[in-house]
Amino acid sequence: MANIKSAKKRILVTETRTARNKAIKSKVKTMVKKVYTAIDEKDQDAAKAALKEAISTLNKAGSKGVYHKNTVSRKISRLQKAVNEMAS
Repeated sequence: MANIKSAKKRILVTETRTARNKAIKSKVKTMVKKVYTAIDEKDQDAAKAALKEAISTLNKAGSKGVYHKNTVSRKISRLQKAVNEMAS
């Protein structure tokens, strides 16, 4: 355990941020899974609706610094590609 006050604060802040990041990443994974589930069921309307939610969630995660902007772009691109391929 840290003895210095600033080190103790760093530990607390890190725990708080870790919990927040974990919750956000979990939500992103859930939204992505919903898109792929809809694609597997061949439900185009549900897939598009889930895609819209997933993109919103991914963008929020990117703006909060949980994911790098290129990672967000890559994930969104793959989701859109999967939905578009299902449509054709």
